[in-house]
Amino acid sequence: MSVEINVTGEVVTAFLGGELDHHTAREMRETIDNAVELNMPTLLILDFKDVTFMDSSGIGLVMGRYKNLTKSGAELHITGAPPQIYKMLRLAGIEKLAKLEGR
Repeated sequence: MSVEINVTGEVVTAFLGGELDHHTAREMRETIDNAVELNMPTLLILDFKDVTFMDSSGIGLVMGRYKNLTKSGAELHITGAPPQIYKMLRLAGIEKLAKLEGR
């Protein structure tokens, strides 16, 4: 599990890697939330390109970040999701909350 944060202007990008499950989601959430709190972005991008596995904790991570961003009016985009993760996100209805792009 890894999260790498990149800040460019008013955009925070979180590059997620490894397994996203109940064992790793809390640390990922905290890292992303700290970056958002410090930088107050207008856009948060979650890049799933290097995520190898995701369970329902990943859905919770996305939904929680969306809820936090609505307080400031910021947008959420999800990019690079591998096919199986993209399908899971679509089935959960995430495209109603965020712009969803697969690989």
